Amino acid sequence: MKEVILNAEIREVGSKSSLENFRRQGKIPGVLYGKDIKTSSIAVDLKAFMSIIEANGANVVINLKMKDTQQAALIKELQRNVLTQAPMHIDFQAISLKETIEVMVPIHIEGVSDGVKNFGGLMEFMTREVKVSCLPTNIPQKISVDVAPLGLGHGITIADLPKFDGVEYLQDPSILIVHVVSVTVAEEPTAEAGAEAAQPEVISKGKKDKEGEGAAAGEKK
Repeated sequence: MKEVILNAEIREVGSKSSLENFRRQGKIPGVLYGKDIKTSSIAVDLKAFMSIIEANGANVVINLKMKDTQQAALIKELQRNVLTQAPMHIDFQAISLKETIEVMVPIHIEGVSDGVKNFGGLMEFMTREVKVSCLPTNIPQKISVDVAPLGLGHGITIADLPKFDGVEYLQDPSILIVHVVSVTVAEEPTAEAGAEAAQPEVISKGKKDKEGEGAAAGEKK
């Protein structure tokens, strides 16, 4: 994965109004922290940051350029406005390009499974990201899975995922990523069965009972 440069400025830790002022200027406040570095409050340009994310994904290695220094970092957390989804704050984690790290990588489904397309099945997406260990420069942007060959009752596990040089899957290989299941449809009752079900239960009362009593009385005579 390629590295990109993003200019960052050191900011003073201030009030909520000062953070809103940065946002009005088209900047996102954030923090940079990590092993063996001093935690710094920073701000980056919103348009430049979003351009990087859209082109490279959320696991891109970003070189934060601050004054005369640069620091490689990953996006650890991106907070968004609940209503507008606009970025509000970024946590950057400083990293070493020579040390392996553990990150979550998203799963991307490609194609339409045979079981869904030709047999009316339903595809269930069980796991949407997987944990891997690798050097920062080897982090996959996404892991693509072709589901076209999957028939009814078939699935893909972590063991079936594509292999990448220098990338190790850390979770149980048997964990299910996606599978295709049959859709069970409840049977409608037939007209005949429905008619039988609609018949009320007949309980002998009234005249029949009296006739029975009369007959019994006649026998006694």
